[in-house]
Amino acid sequence: MSTTISSPALKEIFNSARLEHIAGEMRAVYPAFDAKAFLHMANDGLAQLSVMQRMARVSECLHAVLPLDYEASLEVLRAVAPRLNSMFVSMFLPHYVASYGRHRFDVSLDALKYFTRFGSSEFAVRHFLRDDLERTLKVMHGWALDANEHVRRLASEGSRPRLPWSFHLEPIQANPDLTAAILDTLKADDSLYVRKSVANHLNDVTKQHPDWVLDRIEGWPLQDRHTAWIARHALRSLIKQGNPRALGIIGVGGKAQVQVLDLQVTPAVIRLGEQVTLSFKVQSTLEQSQRLVIDYAVDYVKASGGTSAKVFKLKTFDLPARGCVNLSRSQHIRELTTRKHYAGRHAVHLLVNGERMGSTAFDIVP
Repeated sequence: MSTTISSPALKEIFNSARLEHIAGEMRAVYPAFDAKAFLHMANDGLAQLSVMQRMARVSECLHAVLPLDYEASLEVLRAVAPRLNSMFVSMFLPHYVASYGRHRFDVSLDALKYFTRFGSSEFAVRHFLRDDLERTLKVMHGWALDANEHVRRLASEGSRPRLPWSFHLEPIQANPDLTAAILDTLKADDSLYVRKSVANHLNDVTKQHPDWVLDRIEGWPLQDRHTAWIARHALRSLIKQGNPRALGIIGVGGKAQVQVLDLQVTPAVIRLGEQVTLSFKVQSTLEQSQRLVIDYAVDYVKASGGTSAKVFKLKTFDLPARGCVNLSRSQHIRELTTRKHYAGRHAVHLLVNGERMGSTAFDIVP
């Protein structure tokens, strides 16, 4: 499990007050719980730990102070799950299962199914997939049919080839057929929570097997609005690349017949933390309506002085014959857990149906 996340705001999800809350709720369901010993261990060196390390610390300290065998400990943790005051915090429960229960497959998988309703077991189940892929996927196929949306989402999210904050699942990366049955089961799910996961799973697959994803989606009932939603979001990376098949699936017919006018970024010079606005006009040169996908790419300056492009979605719409539309998008340029900004010239490129149709720039100064 990744431990590279260091955002102070995220870290404080597991602060001393939250540890007190966990200890109090543990005592409420298990009066013999040694809260003092738990808090002493859990708070030791807390400031230096990332958010994921803090989550791991909670499950490690619980294991150290609970004088029970694994299954008895699970009963206590099942009782405390609905009492916790944060869905993210409750993820220490499946972490406990992945850390101490991999020798009890059936009991542990059932516990993950239960705990995912209070947060998510997406990280924990991956350890079982890595240990016994075939057996775990068989259970997850059943989860895809569950009445609870959190359980259905776990079937897709937990088996994502490239789940953020976790290790990659190389066998699924190499062979997407392994999770095809799960995705097919969920392709028209009425829960947006589930559909987002299916789309993200498929988008992961496009990184290595774009034609596999395109073949599968082209065979789905895209007249269903839920399936069409998944298709649009699953193909977002291919759409940004201007992949003709992906554009065709969402109803975009190839090269855009337009002119881009008055493309600019304002202000042209900013400091970190300020906002820029990209604005422009799109003028149709066609005597009929056309569907357009408009994105923009920012060439972010790296520490080395080079640049790395990041593509952002802007708008998908139908432009009338000879029509003209004014568009704009504002964006704060601030530090993120996933991106550090550096001073320098940042080029901005406008992409229409995947084709670069104009560029501008702004500067970040110290």
